[in-house]
Amino acid sequence: MSRNLEPGTAIPDFELPDENGVMQRLSELQGANAMVLHLSRGEHCPRERQHHRELLRFHEWCSVAFTELVSILPNGLHDTLKLKISTGAHWTFLADADLEVQRHFDINEYTDSHHANAGVPHTLVLSPGLIVEKVYVGYWFWGRPSNAQLWADLGDLHRRLKPDFDPTTPEARLAWEAAQAAPAPA
Repeated sequence: MSRNLEPGTAIPDFELPDENGVMQRLSELQGANAMVLHLSRGEHCPRERQHHRELLRFHEWCSVAFTELVSILPNGLHDTLKLKISTGAHWTFLADADLEVQRHFDINEYTDSHHANAGVPHTLVLSPGLIVEKVYVGYWFWGRPSNAQLWADLGDLHRRLKPDFDPTTPEARLAWEAAQAAPAPA
């Protein structure tokens, strides 16, 4: 059973190499935005390739929706880049060759006797600060979130995070008017 993935808890600020070997911290990739973090089964899996192809459209929306998308693979740099290229993805892929992430969350796919490093795929919806909001377990393909499910999850999250999510409310208008009336910084 996976662990350390309870909603409301922060995940560790893992630092891993991206597909080009450049070290990246999750918190720096996330910034002040929401994040969808996909913990992959591994490059060898055709279901992973299919799921990442589905995420191509979702990633287009992320760039205008204050949302980051990151995939972590239990592979070395070569295989991590191979999956990114084969799916046409443009978001950050991180290589977890030492299986630090997999061990922390206890998501080794023990049922796979052919691929020792395979992980049980998980997709996490994270609020700023790497806080777990929702967890999808994708051992079976249909357990992975669709773009529509992610849209709904992120809509709910942003509704809670953004006081002006609905700018037609009296509270949002008052806050905007107060900000306009405030003296400009010197």
